[in-house]
Amino acid sequence: MTSRVDEALSYEQARDELIEVVRRLEAGGTSLEESLALWERGEELAKVCRRWLEGARARLDAALAEEEEGEAEAEKGGE
Repeated sequence: MTSRVDEALSYEQARDELIEVVRRLEAGGTSLEESLALWERGEELAKVCRRWLEGARARLDAALAEEEEGEAEAEKGGE
C-alpha cells in the first residue's frame, strides 16, 4: 500500500528515486533482504509514477474532447 508520503511525491521525485533504486539493484552487492526491500520500494515508486501519468493522460483526453466538442459546435453554427 502506498503511504501518504509517497502520495505527496511529485512525478519527478518518484521517478528520480526509482532510477536510484534500479541503479542500486543493478549494481548488486546488496543482501537478499536489502534487495527485496529495494524491489518493494521500486514497486511503490512505479505505482506513484503510474498514477501521475494516468492523471496526466486523463487531463489530456478531457482537454482534447473539449476541443473537439468546441470544433463540432463551431461547425454546426457555420452551416
